[in-house]
Amino acid sequence: MLTLSYEYKLEPNQPQIDMIEHTLGVCRTVWNYGLRERKDWINSRKCPINACSIEKEYIIPPDEPYPSYSRQAKALTEAKKDSERLKSVNAQVLQQVLRTLDRAFSDMKSRGFGFPRFKNKYRLRSYIIPQLGKEPVRGNQVKLPQLGWVKFRKSREIREGFKLKQARVIRKASGYFVILSLQLDVAVPQPFPHGHPRGLDLGFDKFVATSDGLEVKRPRFLESLQRKLKLLQRRLKNKKQGSNNRHKLNRKIARVHQRISDARKDWHFKLAHQLCDGAGMIFVEDIDFRSWQRGMLSKHAADAGFGQFINILQWVCWKRDVYFFAKVNKDGTSQECSQCGAHTGKKTLEVREHHCPECGYTGSRDVVSAEVIRNRGISDLGQGLETKQIACGGDLAGVKGTLPSQEPETGNKRGNARNLPS
Repeated sequence: MLTLSYEYKLEPNQPQIDMIEHTLGVCRTVWNYGLRERKDWINSRKCPINACSIEKEYIIPPDEPYPSYSRQAKALTEAKKDSERLKSVNAQVLQQVLRTLDRAFSDMKSRGFGFPRFKNKYRLRSYIIPQLGKEPVRGNQVKLPQLGWVKFRKSREIREGFKLKQARVIRKASGYFVILSLQLDVAVPQPFPHGHPRGLDLGFDKFVATSDGLEVKRPRFLESLQRKLKLLQRRLKNKKQGSNNRHKLNRKIARVHQRISDARKDWHFKLAHQLCDGAGMIFVEDIDFRSWQRGMLSKHAADAGFGQFINILQWVCWKRDVYFFAKVNKDGTSQECSQCGAHTGKKTLEVREHHCPECGYTGSRDVVSAEVIRNRGISDLGQGLETKQIACGGDLAGVKGTLPSQEPETGNKRGNARNLPS
């Protein structure tokens, strides 16, 4: 089963905007009520019966069952009979809110996340429509429950043969968007290892360095607009809580943040396509990038968006039939020579050049690390290719070097400065 998600910008009229905002408000009420019910049940089981809090304790009968999704969905159906506000929103939309809440509690247990948060009007920004009618798209209009036909900017055509399974309406700082989930009943095989191998080394000095000698500088998306953000946030502290002026200023700040996010995502996609040019296999270190955002460089790590880039690169590789392998051992890549495999010792961060005392191979530290990552990736795959032949671009079946016309324009090409063994 092939699933694609297409995002379009909506152009709703004022009654449709009011309905979207009303639906978001009701969804927020259902989320907060369901979360409060679950937290109260859990808190009532935490305290021993002989050691209650001296301030207050919410006591629930011991035979009261846990408020699971099925029980909360049944209670929601009963509540809709007496509440006109709940009746005014599609029942399936509210059930999806409870499903999302149940999934959040499952992730809290299985993936170690914290408790789900209560939502205010700024935090809950989307809702899911799980079912659409027959032929919901007509030209540049999409038919959504309770909204009717809504115009949208059809930036790309929906591919023939795909079925619309569900839609998600999102409110962003720049307007309203819809994400259409498309499905096609077809088996798509995963890319098989083939062609020219390419290793990638990610870092703060250079965003990415490839085993072919390409070094891409890390762009500063946040720093370019940080001065404007500081000025707006400084004005925000003088605004009264809940006032219209504070709301307008919050929207301005949100638009700046969205501009930064959109620029970062666009650059990630363009770079991913450049890295796939002329490559048949791409190897990346097995790194948990969440740990990079816990130190003194957390701001720069969040600005670079390494995790988002790896997800985008994996998708682009699958789309362009490039084999993607992101489980290469990350330990000691800068302490190993990519030509002879000798241990060169630890390097401090200010040392940016590699020099091997055994074979005399010199080059950029990041490029040599990318070559080591490539060699380790090929070794893990069991291809049986010799390291020196790959480094020199030998006459290997299925291995082809990057042509001058295929060199990416981003970054600096330093392949000519390296001393390759003859």
